[in-house]
Amino acid sequence: MRANIPKGMGGGAQNMNAMIRQAQKMQEDMAALQEDLDAREYDVSAGGGVVGVKINGKKEILSIDIKPEIVDPDDIETLSDILVAAVNEAIKRVEDTNNAEMAKITGNIGIPGMF
Repeated sequence: MRANIPKGMGGGAQNMNAMIRQAQKMQEDMAALQEDLDAREYDVSAGGGVVGVKINGKKEILSIDIKPEIVDPDDIETLSDILVAAVNEAIKRVEDTNNAEMAKITGNIGIPGMF
């Protein structure tokens, strides 16, 4: 028994090869972009600039800068809260940037397991 293929639906092998080439190109572009994103560095501050965090695209903290005026031995909790806020903001900035840049390549196609 033969299946009737509607007119214009032939060339399945050519279409499939084109799709595979397109997927491979997208994968190569994504790998190059990920390498670029991993190498980027971000500077984030919190507490009105009294705490600064430098983070890279791999979400590794490179440095933390603490201004002397925020260091109060009687109020370690405030310093701790500002540090947490700065680190969380730094991580969020990396994730937001990575997602926005990858969306430019993928066209917002959901690719499970990418991030």
